[in-house]
Amino acid sequence: MDKKEHKIAVIPGDGIGPEVCSVGLNLLEKVAAKHNFSYQKKMFPFGGEHYLKTGEVLSDESIEELKTFDVIYLGAIGSPDVKPGILEKGLLLKLRFDLDQYINIRPVKLYPGVETPIKGKTAKDLDYIVVRENTGGLYTGIGGFTMKNTEDEVAVQSMVYNYKQVSRCLRYAFEVASKRSRKTLALIGKTNVLTYTFDLWERAFNQIGEIEFPNIKREYYHVDATCMHMINQPERFDVMVTSNMFGDIITDLGAMTQGGMGMAASGNLDPTNSAPSMFEPVHGSAPDIAGQNKANPIAAVMSLKMMLEFMGENEAAADIEKALCSVTPLDLNNMSTSDIENALCKSI
Repeated sequence: MDKKEHKIAVIPGDGIGPEVCSVGLNLLEKVAAKHNFSYQKKMFPFGGEHYLKTGEVLSDESIEELKTFDVIYLGAIGSPDVKPGILEKGLLLKLRFDLDQYINIRPVKLYPGVETPIKGKTAKDLDYIVVRENTGGLYTGIGGFTMKNTEDEVAVQSMVYNYKQVSRCLRYAFEVASKRSRKTLALIGKTNVLTYTFDLWERAFNQIGEIEFPNIKREYYHVDATCMHMINQPERFDVMVTSNMFGDIITDLGAMTQGGMGMAASGNLDPTNSAPSMFEPVHGSAPDIAGQNKANPIAAVMSLKMMLEFMGENEAAADIEKALCSVTPLDLNNMSTSDIENALCKSI
């Protein structure tokens, strides 16, 4: 049988990004050989250091080249020497918007041996998925100023959604819920205050659920109540779906409950495969420990597992999951990056 080949764009980025990316790529090489698939990879220099050297954040020409790849594996982006907003808007958001990565997916799972700050909760209580709409809402930047820098200044930023954006996100979330044993999907909104935007979300949620996914149990929670439940009753959640801004907030809360940003991964997806999807740890570039062999690569490895699943390499992804479960009970705080990599490799 011919090997299946994948085209992978790699953006190691800044700070600890290259270090954690390297761990993921070494594991990728190992599972590819074991499970008989091949891949081409190309490294791209984008990030804070590249911007400081060249003045380029991410050109339209680079976007066109990235479109020729199947997936993107990202390390971390951020430099203390770059003004806030330049990399976030010019690189990360540009990738999401230009490649129409309209789904952000964040598993919130507590791995064996990892402590949660939630008293009395264990791994059986934290295992849910957040599906976040990723290209609309407040993040589109629709708005502006009038009379700026005066006492009468007005600043407006609008939450704008159309039915297409909402419905395609909801359908993806229903599909995710359909593959899980509990088959429960919760819409997270604020229908009592955001009476226009979330009226659209709620109507579409119920219409699509009733007609297309009648076997999926539907729930609704206000976003503030959701935050409380994520702490006192995280076990009530199976799959959540929500808007861009609310998703950004609750997934970071979820990350802290699963052991911190170093234990959380994410995918920015175009489920249609019209453009590459991107997989990345949610932590920052941590420039204070860059190059010191101190970075925890677990989140980058979790991102690799998600990327393999998206590529259809489920056996390889299962091996990565098995390795993660064997390593997370170890004393990761007292292990170097290379120590953790070696432990992972031995488990595959």
